[in-house]
Amino acid sequence: MIPLIVDLETEWRGGQSQILLLLRGLYERGHAAELIAVRGSPLAKRARTANIYVHSVPRSAARLRAAIKIRSALADGRIEVVHVNEPHALTAAWLAGAGRLVPLVNSRRVAYPLGKSWLSRARYLSAARILAVSQFVKRSVVESGIPEERIEVIYEGVKVHNAPSAAQRSQARKRWGVGEEEILFGCVGYLLPEKGQEFAVRAIVEVRAKFPGARLLLAGDGPCRGQLEKLARELGVVDAVIFAGFVEDIAQVYRALDVFVFPSLAEPLGTSLLAAMGWGLPVVAVASGGVPEYVEDGVSGLLVERAEHALIARAMIRVLEEAGLCGRLGAGARERIASRLTADHMVDRTVEIYQGLV
Repeated sequence: MIPLIVDLETEWRGGQSQILLLLRGLYERGHAAELIAVRGSPLAKRARTANIYVHSVPRSAARLRAAIKIRSALADGRIEVVHVNEPHALTAAWLAGAGRLVPLVNSRRVAYPLGKSWLSRARYLSAARILAVSQFVKRSVVESGIPEERIEVIYEGVKVHNAPSAAQRSQARKRWGVGEEEILFGCVGYLLPEKGQEFAVRAIVEVRAKFPGARLLLAGDGPCRGQLEKLARELGVVDAVIFAGFVEDIAQVYRALDVFVFPSLAEPLGTSLLAAMGWGLPVVAVASGGVPEYVEDGVSGLLVERAEHALIARAMIRVLEEAGLCGRLGAGARERIASRLTADHMVDRTVEIYQGLV
């Protein structure tokens, strides 16, 4: 079949990573998917590099331009399903009347209540299926008034990686000036208040009281960077906290880490946490949002009940102090991903939805 995927996001985040994995998986399975994306966006660039067929629209009036492009693509009958990956794309598909011509599928990655206006409701009701990334997200959509039978849960998928070689690990750590004897905790994500990086910075202070060689790497950029850098100075851990900014080759981060920390306050799912588990890293995470749906406390990670730096620090210290725990959690994390949260699982389940609708 030929699905048309629409994503008008201009930054590279978890949703764009997932849609590129989906596009690659569709091509591998013989489905000639096409993508509508903003010209010059990270997704458009990476999709072209992967030899995906891309329709580009300018940033200016992107939703209207995308609506016109969608309508044009549907005109000759080759497109069998339209899949929108974020709210602006949904608006474009609604303006194009896509749901009246072919099945419309909408990915939902946030747990905010849907807007109460008639326009918001009309957009979401135009979708034949809403793909929620977790049961947590599904509940929020149902509570917003969308019929439950229109909602499917498809967990995001990631790759399962072998442990890095000693040379790969050493090279990755040298990139950020981390010594072999140092303990490196890390977090990957956009620097926003709800992502909770503040709690990780505060926690590393307590961890270093017992393990002076412990450091924290924050990979990602965002509006909170200046605030977090100021906090590190105030707490006296400037040398211990590494602000890596946006990292193109994110594998270098995972190869460098000893333990992954995920302090998000209420994460719908957590793509970076899934990725860390796929790398076989022991993880410390807040038991919020969709996280407890795949992290089993003491088996595939350590969960803390709320985003509080003392609780997070205690779990970080436990990973280092308890004999054998680090290895057991890493192995459990990798097994959890391999059993039900791979990219192949995500792609196959999405194709099933497409085929059922078509």
